[in-house]
Amino acid sequence: MKVFTVVGARPQFVKAAVVSRAFAERGSQFDEVLVHTGQHYDPNMSDVFFEEMSIPRPQHNLGIGGGTHGQNTGRMIEQIESLLLEEQPDWVLVYGDTDSTLAGALAAAKLQIPIAHVEAGLRSFNRAMPEELNRILTDHLASILFAPTELARTNLSLEGIAGAMVSIVGDVMYDAALYYKSIAREPEWFKSSGLALESFVLCTVHRAENTDNPERMTGIFDGIRNVDKPVLLPLHPRTRAKIAEMSLEVPGNVTLADPVGYLEMIWLEMNCSLVITDSGGVQKEAYFHKKPCVTLRNETEWVELVDEGCNQLVGTNPDRIASAVNNFGECNFSKLLYGDGDSASRIIDALLAD
Repeated sequence: MKVFTVVGARPQFVKAAVVSRAFAERGSQFDEVLVHTGQHYDPNMSDVFFEEMSIPRPQHNLGIGGGTHGQNTGRMIEQIESLLLEEQPDWVLVYGDTDSTLAGALAAAKLQIPIAHVEAGLRSFNRAMPEELNRILTDHLASILFAPTELARTNLSLEGIAGAMVSIVGDVMYDAALYYKSIAREPEWFKSSGLALESFVLCTVHRAENTDNPERMTGIFDGIRNVDKPVLLPLHPRTRAKIAEMSLEVPGNVTLADPVGYLEMIWLEMNCSLVITDSGGVQKEAYFHKKPCVTLRNETEWVELVDEGCNQLVGTNPDRIASAVNNFGECNFSKLLYGDGDSASRIIDALLAD
């Protein structure tokens, strides 16, 4: 069986690596063609990234990125279509909710090639998010939908997608967390940072709705300023530039750092006391590593974390941010909300059975 996998960003490579290893374990049953659209340039995705994380290098790198959502998606569809005609796969496998996800699904659908969507059924119910549009459209194009949770399956059912085409497999990110935690790496600069293990708050801010909005960034910084513990904030250069453009004063309790690699990020998540983030993936990783999470958004796709009391949605209200971090309370991390770490095997079995 030939599977054509489309990815476009580092988190998708991490997810795809889990399934790619499962493909390899099945030997000659699968022939995987891995395509990187180039949607997100990530300096951490060097040769070392692929070697350390046992991730196969893509056979095709389209180098598409830097344009608008429409420009990128259109260019991706054109090039992916050409590759599909050349490769003639049995399945096109897409992950998550990026422009690359939708482009892969649209190109396959036009050629009547079956589509498998990993992380199907997630909904924020905020259509101002490009990711929400991407995931909805991909779900309605897919032939088989791999839902991480029962709630995701319910969301699909409410949209008329049900039956055998929907399979609850758990979350491949949990598979990844279990696999990589043993090789997580302390950042070289951490010992000189003055931060103590289990006594700092880890913060990530990357969504344009926050980083491009002076009012929201001011709210975030004002909230962090009143957090009782030191805060570590790895920042992308673009976000640093935005902060400078806005003339925002970085709070005195914040230690800024350069972007970190995935293995370093896992180490920081494992060794912090709490996570503040606007990232969907980091919300889950916080739970996997048994850390409370305060989310700088008004909604989340990972509703289970909120229902369990392990995640609090605070938007960018400074009082809510500070109060949530300083008074979070105890959390129960014992539930396997996202499967038991065998999502990749379930995905492989479903593809073979279809």
